[in-house]
Amino acid sequence: MKTDTIFYEIFKEFPNIFFELIGKPEIDPLTYQFQAPEIKQLAFRLDGVFCPLAEFTNQPLYFVEIQFYNDPRFYERLFTSIFLYFSQYQPPHPDWYAIVIYKRRRRRHQNTIHPRYRSLVEPHLRLIYLDELKKIGLESSLGVGIVKLIVERRSQAKEIAQQLVAKAQAELTDPILQDQVLQFIQTIVLYKFPNLSAEEIKAMLNLDLIKHTRVYREAKEEGKLEGKLEGKLEGKLEGKLEGKLEGKLENRLETIAKLLAKGFGIQEVANLLDLDVETVIKVAEM
Repeated sequence: MKTDTIFYEIFKEFPNIFFELIGKPEIDPLTYQFQAPEIKQLAFRLDGVFCPLAEFTNQPLYFVEIQFYNDPRFYERLFTSIFLYFSQYQPPHPDWYAIVIYKRRRRRHQNTIHPRYRSLVEPHLRLIYLDELKKIGLESSLGVGIVKLIVERRSQAKEIAQQLVAKAQAELTDPILQDQVLQFIQTIVLYKFPNLSAEEIKAMLNLDLIKHTRVYREAKEEGKLEGKLEGKLEGKLEGKLEGKLEGKLENRLETIAKLLAKGFGIQEVANLLDLDVETVIKVAEM
C-alpha cells in the first residue's frame, strides 16, 4: 500500500483530521491550504505542507512527513528540504513545525536525529505514533480512526472499517460530507485489500458504490453533475474524455495521471472519468 498517497488524500480532503492528530482541533482548517511542493534545486519533495492562506500570515506553517521505514538520513533530508523551501518560496509566516507520522514506535529501527539538529528538535519537531493514539485520548475521533485504519492489520481492518462506517452514518448529518467520508473509508480498504474487487469491498462494508449513492443520483437527475465537471476542467473535459476513453488504454492512463497531477483526488478522478477507484489507485502508485 502506498501510504504517502492515501495520507495526502486524507489531509487534502479532510484537513481537520491533521489538526486533531497534532492536538489542535480548535484551529480552523479553512485558514490553511494543503500542498505538496517540490524543492526544485535538488529534486526534493515534501510530503505535504499546511500553508496558511494569504490573509493569515501570522499563523505557523506545518510540514508533514509520513515515515514508515528506516532511513538514517531522514531528518537531514527533512530539515534540508524545509530550509530550501524557505529559500525558494519565501513564506512570510513567523513560525513553523515539522510533524513526522510514524506507524509505531520502534526503538531498534527508529530514525535517529544527529546532535547538530538538536536546536531544532524541541521548538519545531513533533513525532506522532499512530499505534499510541489511544493512549492520548484520540481513539474516539472519527477522523483519527480513519487514519489509524491505514495501519491496522488486515485481520482487524474489516471490523474496524465497519465500525467507522457505522460511526460516520451516526455522527455526520450532512449527506454530502457523509458520502465523502464513506467513500474514503472504502478507498482505504481497497488499498489494504488490493486483491478484492470493488464489489467485494462494497459487500464487506455494506456500502453502495458512488454511482448508486443518493448524492450522485440526485446530482445526475438534476443535471448538475455535467455542470460541475465542466467547471472543474474549464469546460473542456467532456470533449477530451470522449476521444481519450474511446482510444487506447495508455491514453486513458495518461488522462488519469494528468488529473492527479493537477491536484484532483482519487475519488474525484474516478467520478469524473466514470472509472472504479481501483483503476485510479493503480495509476497513482505507478
